[in-house]
Amino acid sequence: MPSVHYARLKYLFEMESQRQIIERLRAAFQSGVTAPLQFRLTQLKSLLSLLEDNEPQILEALQKDLAKPKFEAVLSEIDMVVNDLCYTINSLPTWIQPSYVGKNLATKLDDCFVRREPLGVVLIIGAWNYPLQLILAPLIGAIAAGNCAILKPSEISRATERLLAQLIPKYLSQECFAVICGGAEETKSLLENRFDHIFYTGSQAVARSILQAAAVHLTPVTLELGGKCPCLIYGRLDMLAAAKRLVWSKFFNAGQSCVAPDYVLCTPEMREELLPAIAKALSIFYGSQPKQSEDFSRIVTDRHWDRLMALLGKTQGRVVMGGEGSKEDKYFAPTVVVDLDGSDALMQEEIFGPIMPILTIESLEQGITFINQREKPLALYVFSDESQVVNMVLERTSSGGFCSNDGIVHMTLPGLPFGGVGASGMGSYHGRWTFETFSHRRGCMLRGWGLERISMLRYPPYTESNLSWLRWATSAKKKSWGVCSVM
Repeated sequence: MPSVHYARLKYLFEMESQRQIIERLRAAFQSGVTAPLQFRLTQLKSLLSLLEDNEPQILEALQKDLAKPKFEAVLSEIDMVVNDLCYTINSLPTWIQPSYVGKNLATKLDDCFVRREPLGVVLIIGAWNYPLQLILAPLIGAIAAGNCAILKPSEISRATERLLAQLIPKYLSQECFAVICGGAEETKSLLENRFDHIFYTGSQAVARSILQAAAVHLTPVTLELGGKCPCLIYGRLDMLAAAKRLVWSKFFNAGQSCVAPDYVLCTPEMREELLPAIAKALSIFYGSQPKQSEDFSRIVTDRHWDRLMALLGKTQGRVVMGGEGSKEDKYFAPTVVVDLDGSDALMQEEIFGPIMPILTIESLEQGITFINQREKPLALYVFSDESQVVNMVLERTSSGGFCSNDGIVHMTLPGLPFGGVGASGMGSYHGRWTFETFSHRRGCMLRGWGLERISMLRYPPYTESNLSWLRWATSAKKKSWGVCSVM
């Protein structure tokens, strides 16, 4: 009984602490301190300094959490955030300007514009697979839009979580930004509080809990999830170049990427060309013993390693490369599986690891149908030198993002929105899209007392004549649309 009482007191203390933090941030937001452009730019530049001053510590934390090679960590965790920061800092003075809209005769003398305003206190919940990038990239937009923010890093990537908890208060305003650490219970209690926006990156299962908690306060959410991202290979192409790009994007971070190609679709004939090309690419990238390669990451925890090995054990397919692992150092070999279909265990959930199923199709039409019969993925890849193949897949499918003849790289460009559709998520971010996500677009009309003769038309007593004049004064003018032909 005493232990139960202690646990309850601890829970109440943590709840109160969270409330105090949120109240402190809300008071800061309501004071208007985050609104000026100069404050936002100062905080963004401080975040840039955090990354530049602490790169060795960041790389060390990522090595402890996921055994990330320096090359991959710099590209995907540090430089992506730095590039987004620089893009935002350079563009923010333009983004915050009001956007003026078209007017009609009745509003000719008015100022009509869209004003972007901060939402308030927002919550950003990060993920373990890219524990730095996936929490700092949303933070950039939250700061740029003038919000206060609470960051909840993933407790699974413990070294990065601890480092963020140390560095964020050192570089950013403690009045406006805070880090809260902990596991599922801490996150659950955090979600009982009211926020003005919740930004979550992670699994679909947890996303459902996020939505339920947000519904209590009618809090808007952005969900960056995942799914089974297909890679359709069809038509003419350089098979070795395709294999290199496929292997790199699939096994980057040991396959623990929400945008990694989850499975491959190709004809039986192309598969016979693809398999030796994949074997050659794996040998070039990681040598004959990938376990000894310093360029191949590890699985994040024993539990995640067990899940992958159990999943591989359930497949009815044939393992033609890899399949082995070492739980002691959480190594899971780059693995390729063939001779399976859509009902296989590997096709029932997002793999999120270094296992690549290759399924065969008889035609491009069959491949498109296969993709469309499943949930909309976060990304869709098509490899082909034939533009008609690429365009057909683009036009007849739906996905969060799309990239031809490569994988993952589309998400590195700040100008492109990144986000899912349907089961792969809602909302988007990166570059201006993050700023828009954390902004309220307020429609504004500043009126004077001119054109009262037109205003009088809307006052009672109503007449048919006044209605006709008013409809003329407020209508959108029809241009010469011509005749649309339907093929």
